[in-house]
Amino acid sequence: MYEKSSRVMEAQLQSAAISGKELASDYGCRSPRVGREFMDKPLIMVVEDDVALLEGIRELLELTDYQVIPASNGVEALDLLDHYRPDLIVSDIMMPEMDGYEFHGKVRERVELLTVPFIFLTARGEKVDIRRGKSLGADDYITKPFDDEDLLVAIGAKLIRWQGLREKQDEEIAGLKHKILLTLSHEFRTPLTYIINYAEILDMADEDMTSEDFSEFMQGIRRGAVRLNTLVEDFLALVELETGEAVQAYYYRRVRIDEPVSWLRIQAKQVENKATKANLELMIDVPDDLPTFVADEAYLSDALRRLLDNAIKFSTKKSEKVRFSARAEKDEVVLKIEDEGIGIPEEEIGSLFNIFHQIDRAKSEQQGTGSGLAIANGIVKIHGGRIEVESNLGMGSTFKVYLPVKPPDVVES
Repeated sequence: MYEKSSRVMEAQLQSAAISGKELASDYGCRSPRVGREFMDKPLIMVVEDDVALLEGIRELLELTDYQVIPASNGVEALDLLDHYRPDLIVSDIMMPEMDGYEFHGKVRERVELLTVPFIFLTARGEKVDIRRGKSLGADDYITKPFDDEDLLVAIGAKLIRWQGLREKQDEEIAGLKHKILLTLSHEFRTPLTYIINYAEILDMADEDMTSEDFSEFMQGIRRGAVRLNTLVEDFLALVELETGEAVQAYYYRRVRIDEPVSWLRIQAKQVENKATKANLELMIDVPDDLPTFVADEAYLSDALRRLLDNAIKFSTKKSEKVRFSARAEKDEVVLKIEDEGIGIPEEEIGSLFNIFHQIDRAKSEQQGTGSGLAIANGIVKIHGGRIEVESNLGMGSTFKVYLPVKPPDVVES
């Protein structure tokens, strides 16, 4: 496999230190500019600082009918990824300038590459190295020296699995698009009507318009714009959850919340002004002895805000309080959001977290897609948690969020 001398290969690689566009010409690499004749061949990026090994792997893969993007280190590979979208990446770990672990982290920071299979290739076979690679999210770990067949089997298996996941994802996206289109016709039309109608009035206004009228029309435009922005944010969040992007984002952004008490109190206070405007007292009870837990701070903060918003939204004029509390229970942190609102019919609790589900709209007099609770539930699920609901009609509801102190897929370094 490695008959050519290292010196010859090094000279060839130096002469091939060219732009991404030239690489496409030399190696037939897929990019937005490459013709359809190459699209059926899987595109593999190989990152290896050993020139002879890099050339050997390239020849092996091309003989197996793969396209190959060669790179001698992580920095060069990242530059090539600005131009190409590989179907799989094989990377050495011990490399100059940027090692494989850092390169892997940089790759996973790019949303479009989150699901691309990644295989580590290294001469270091100690269990601690393999464990680190797997904990970072690598799909496989091959130790040098290796048989050609072992590499080909690993690549083939990952590509088959990835193709299956991509097809399933495409089906889910198609279903989500259908749901969104059904909702768009009404939900987006309402705020757009606000904006268009008030803007037309202002366009036709003369010098007799009072400052009070002008202010009213501008507030109408603002309400429509805020509502439209909320809808867009909801739909983007749903797309991330339904396509699996949120799971990948959680995996790479999660951190241990080392000061859970102050962090949770800050999250509860997100809705303090909204509660005050609704004439509600926001009560916060977070004990000082809570254990730390793992979370994607942005996602979990969004989920808690949605649950608290929901508690305020469905409170009645007779409601006085909304409560946020926390406690430790076995290996979980339990967060509880309680309201004194309209309550939820028992037969609706089971479908409460379905996308676009709405509780009796006429009674609540609230606008929305009904996706807020579905988004909150999806976020809690990717944290390895769950939400339980208790409700009494006319008396209020309690949402309990159970978060594991140590999610199953988190391992100690």
